[in-house]
Amino acid sequence: MTESLNSELFLRHVLPRAAALAAALTCLSLFSCAVRAQTAASTAAPAATPPKAPPAESTFTIGGGAAVTTRYAGSDETLVAPLVAAEYTHPSGFFIGTLRGAGYGGGLGPVSYSAAISYRGPRYEKKKDGAGFGSGSKYLNGMGDVKGSVTGHFSVGYSVLPWLDLQVHTEQPLTKRENGAVYGLGVSAKLLDDGKDTWVLSAGANAGDAKYLQTYHGVTAAQAARTGYAVFTPKSGFYQVEASASWQHKFSKNWSVLGSVGAQHLVGDAAKSPLTRRKTTPVAYVAAGYTF
Repeated sequence: MTESLNSELFLRHVLPRAAALAAALTCLSLFSCAVRAQTAASTAAPAATPPKAPPAESTFTIGGGAAVTTRYAGSDETLVAPLVAAEYTHPSGFFIGTLRGAGYGGGLGPVSYSAAISYRGPRYEKKKDGAGFGSGSKYLNGMGDVKGSVTGHFSVGYSVLPWLDLQVHTEQPLTKRENGAVYGLGVSAKLLDDGKDTWVLSAGANAGDAKYLQTYHGVTAAQAARTGYAVFTPKSGFYQVEASASWQHKFSKNWSVLGSVGAQHLVGDAAKSPLTRRKTTPVAYVAAGYTF
């Protein structure tokens, strides 16, 4: 089991409110999801992350690094958080780990698919910091905590060309269904892959149902009375677009280093929310991984 770590394993949702960053980018996007889950900084769904094909033999990947994100979707408070990732993948397509949760992925020709059970972390109203992980914000005081929920993730990818992938995905709450569901689409283009270095550009857009937009961007009458924010009832629809550039360098069959820089931009009612203090936020990370 000496297959090298590739970008399809490491590249939204990350942060317990789940912030986002696609073939080579899958690794980067998955890592960004791990970031969000660990920092509870965003409520966004995963960015373009084409499902990966099962490996020829069982693999186990571990990795770590640091990521830059925000405390919640729409926040202007930058947060630097540590990254820790681990995932086991079986040739049958079964996988389990901190990156994608537990599920199954496969493919048929240019079409790939995956289904998994994961977790969307909570969003706290009180600012908390500890061991490098941060959550909550003074700007959320009085909004109440949004509890975490078990979620089902389903995605389908299509390889239009060897270097161009399209994807559609959804994140459905299995518990705390009042938190709402997310739907997204994305595209990723592999600009270079010479065996050692891989460069990928990706872009995506996420939409949420009325429950999701109300939970993470809305303000009820009760919340308005406690916070001073105006009552705000957003409608379902697109709430975020994003783009990123990622790079992976393989030092050997086992060791790789990954990096990504990008931005997320709130649109529609999410951009108009009283909670939104900054519409466009930077997202970045760097990490090293070992696969065996």
